[in-house]
Amino acid sequence: MNPWALYPVATLITMIAVILIELLWLKTGIFRTAQYWVAMVIMLSFQVLVDGWLTKLSNPIVIYTPETMLGVRFPWDIPVEDFGFGFAMLTLTLLVWKVTARRSVRPSPTRRHAPTQTERPPQISTPTQMPHETTRG
Repeated sequence: MNPWALYPVATLITMIAVILIELLWLKTGIFRTAQYWVAMVIMLSFQVLVDGWLTKLSNPIVIYTPETMLGVRFPWDIPVEDFGFGFAMLTLTLLVWKVTARRSVRPSPTRRHAPTQTERPPQISTPTQMPHETTRG
């Protein structure tokens, strides 16, 4: 078991980077929401099923280089580093989603104050007849 191998180090750096992006820059509060943790549980349950099937040592589809990993596999032969990348990937995706949604609902910066006496809102005039109607005379 080599804790300084490429895969565990890259996993740890990625996880720390995503956490710092949230806590120091974006500040969405995502870690305090139940929706986030429910999404994590859903992601992990599917990750165990799919990753377990892909990495099972009895008949692997994905083969890892042992020198680049910790060597700890749980459950069903899943490298523990995979869970760190799953966390970072889902968290970063949800952060981008929240920030994008937050920017799309910001109020327009064109009007910053209420209209004054001389600055009245435009009046909407309603025509007495529709444009496609003709008058009979």
